Amino acid sequence: MAARNGTEETATALGYEQARDELIEVVRRLEAGGTSLEESLALWERGEELAKVCRHWLEGARARLDASLAAERTEGEGGGEAASDGE
Repeated sequence: MAARNGTEETATALGYEQARDELIEVVRRLEAGGTSLEESLALWERGEELAKVCRHWLEGARARLDASLAAERTEGEGGGEAASDGE
């Protein structure tokens, strides 16, 4: 769980867009080559952490969307609206 908490702390410090942009730069540097093995490994590790941060933000967004859609369905069922079958 420590790794998960670390990701959450990093996610709090980095917004989705910041993490994504830095991840793009890490990938560019890795693809360009010309780095030492040690630097490449450090970039790879940073990229993995950034990917986790992005995934954390996206999972949170998905949960919010799911909750919103569930609330709409509940309101629709409780509101007495007839379900449409496409006719």
